[in-house]
Amino acid sequence: MEKNRNYFVAIALSVLILIAWQFLYVNPKLEKDRAALEAQQAAQAQQTTTSGGTAATGTSGTLPGGTVAATATETREAALARSARIEIDTPSLSGSISLAGARFDDLKLKEFHETVDKTSPIITLLSPAETEHGYFAEIGYVGSEATGTVPGPQTVWTQDGAGKLTQTTPVKLTFTNDKNITFTRTISVDEHYMFTINDSIENRTDAAVALSPYGRATRFFKPTDPSVYVLHEGFIGVLGELGLHEVKYTTTEDDTTVAPGKATGGWLGITDKYWATALVPPQATPYETRFSYFKDGRPRYQADYRQDDITIAPGQTIEVKNLFFGGAKEVPIIDQYETSYGIPQFDLMIDWGWFWFFTKPMFQLMDFFYRYFGNFGIAILITTIVVKGLFFPLANKQYASMANMKKMQPKMEELKAKHGDDRMALQQAMMQLYKEEKINPLAGCWPILLQIPVFFALYKVIYVTIEMRHAPFFGWIQDLSAPDPTSLFNLFGLLPFEVPQMLMIGVWPIIMGITMFLQMRMNPTPPDPTQAMIFTWMPLVFTFMLATFPAGLVIYWAWNNTLSIIQQAIIMKRQGVKIELFDNLKGLWSKKTKPS
Repeated sequence: MEKNRNYFVAIALSVLILIAWQFLYVNPKLEKDRAALEAQQAAQAQQTTTSGGTAATGTSGTLPGGTVAATATETREAALARSARIEIDTPSLSGSISLAGARFDDLKLKEFHETVDKTSPIITLLSPAETEHGYFAEIGYVGSEATGTVPGPQTVWTQDGAGKLTQTTPVKLTFTNDKNITFTRTISVDEHYMFTINDSIENRTDAAVALSPYGRATRFFKPTDPSVYVLHEGFIGVLGELGLHEVKYTTTEDDTTVAPGKATGGWLGITDKYWATALVPPQATPYETRFSYFKDGRPRYQADYRQDDITIAPGQTIEVKNLFFGGAKEVPIIDQYETSYGIPQFDLMIDWGWFWFFTKPMFQLMDFFYRYFGNFGIAILITTIVVKGLFFPLANKQYASMANMKKMQPKMEELKAKHGDDRMALQQAMMQLYKEEKINPLAGCWPILLQIPVFFALYKVIYVTIEMRHAPFFGWIQDLSAPDPTSLFNLFGLLPFEVPQMLMIGVWPIIMGITMFLQMRMNPTPPDPTQAMIFTWMPLVFTFMLATFPAGLVIYWAWNNTLSIIQQAIIMKRQGVKIELFDNLKGLWSKKTKPS
């Protein structure tokens, strides 16, 4: 009894230490980091210059990004008014292309809002370099003295005719340089997020010229939300034979530039949790790639490539085709682009993780049910049933072993009486009994352990796929990718005060904890006091732990526990074993009410 009391005291002290650590260290540190970030952004806003965060190219032979003088940040409206623009209007996108540099620096996603409220602003993906959240992409060329000025950040293109860019009406731009080389650019866009940039380059000079196409995606900020281990945000690319590269912002901050080497085929860009930009160079021409962090002027991050030189004979016209993706990482659309455009492993833009062979099929199964029922919460419930059916043979075997263990309770009691306080002899005798009866003493843990890979796959699906973002269930759950917004400590909103984040124990985490408690009470109480204590406290620990997880995961766990209870009860009844759930609950209550 004294030993058990010590265990409870240790657990209580541990919980107090964690609470103190959260309030006295973690929360102040987060506030300090947030204040430092705001100060850094304010300092960046005070810096002044005139180049718009870019450098002109032409005869220098350098790729934009390395010699930049920054500019003071402006309002988005003022920055957009700096240059003439071509409007973008498709079912999925709105925005404009700047004729200065033919730059993609104004892009909004029509189908996605900043919050669950459908009246909230739509997502802004790209903004001009002069703004606080500058983020843009452009395609240009690096030339030489022989080529004259070639298209770059400062090139002012001329639109052929008028009109906006839609999925059915491409736009044509032209630029003729000082050497009489004419560049004709046709930009088209599909109904989703893929732009096609076709350049026709006509050499009207008397000599051959060589120039090098480049592409870059540049942003002046990085996500302010804390990074999560299961999700990569930052630079990404599948670089031909070099394969997948994922480079963190912090890596480039430390090393300035990460240069994977020369590759042929593939793509590169910058990825966020739900959105991304990606450049797809011509797939047959080798190119060099960089992932960089520039400190001159306003700090910025850049993913870029530079192709090998292209030689154009006198009087010759060549064609150069690039693709640019800017939008939401919707799974079916990304998969479609990989197939229709022949982009190698474009689906890796979505971070399925090392166990993609398990995670992606999990999403596809859930997406199938979603398209049928129209609710991702229902899709999670049905997917759980399917997974439960797949694991049924193994779970059935484990529950049968647990039932047999219950039958052995009288023999276990005899062993306890026989060996008394000789714990070593008792343990040896029990292990021998388990061996003779072919019983697994840890059978009660297996149903929970089996959930772990499924739980992780489902966690990845709910956390990384945009399809789950702002997906409602029923009642108060309006976003399955966010934690349950209610809390026991203000009576689920009845009391008029906000609850600290660590005490946000909502309805669904409590339901999950109750189902887990009932499931464990279906099993025979472990003979070892330490194991018994762990089984008693585990539901409470999991309730607090999962309270911060997405509601979709908690709903899955609660539903899975409920199915497990039903399955175990059926198996125990078939085995002729008494279901001890109610007796165990009565026994637990009697211990609590028994006078000391």
